[in-house]
Amino acid sequence: MSDTDSILVVDDDPRILRLVGHYLQREGYSVRMATSVDEAREQLSALPPSLVILDVGLPGEDGFTFAREIRSQSDIPIIMLTGRSETVDKVVGLELGADDYITKPFEERELLARIRSLLRRYRVSPSASSKTGGVARFADWRLDLTRHELFSSTGENVYLTSHEFRLLEMFVLHPHHVLSRDALMDRVAGRDWNPLDRSIDVLVAKLRKKIEPNPAQPTLIKAIRGEGYKFTTEVVIG
Repeated sequence: MSDTDSILVVDDDPRILRLVGHYLQREGYSVRMATSVDEAREQLSALPPSLVILDVGLPGEDGFTFAREIRSQSDIPIIMLTGRSETVDKVVGLELGADDYITKPFEERELLARIRSLLRRYRVSPSASSKTGGVARFADWRLDLTRHELFSSTGENVYLTSHEFRLLEMFVLHPHHVLSRDALMDRVAGRDWNPLDRSIDVLVAKLRKKIEPNPAQPTLIKAIRGEGYKFTTEVVIG
């Protein structure tokens, strides 16, 4: 852990703030707290943290909305806290740019492990695109691997969430290879895939809607039964 690692915890429950704050401080992190999006926004403006722990059910503006705002401005890692275990909450969080999620109630050690994993990934595991660079061209699309931007054949810039970009990046860097859900989940969220977790499948469906001519009959991203997904088109990077 770096001496400068700081965590911003955003939750309207004083008990959660107290427990998480004290625990992370004991582990050597600098911890700041906020009980609303307005407070968190002020904290971010004053001094960007190393990572944000963000509750979904905040009063006023909710955590989903704020996660999207954070992601539109920076790559700060975000862990969403949710009191519900429904897959839809998890998927929405990932789609809006969160890097991971954890369901309340949670074990403090599990939260710490998630934090360490994310900070390690962001610090020492740069995106494959930062090593490859350039532009990936496939079908009628152009993916800028450095600027994380997707362009259509007409030059339209199609918005991608951070998770959609990482998923598409994984596909264009490994065309014609079957990629397991484990590999995709590790690339997108930095953790193993759970067979009961449909986040990757939903994320693939969202990406298909953006790049496939007919998402109902996909030709670029093919599902390989029992194995994962394959990007089936030619890719030129340069």
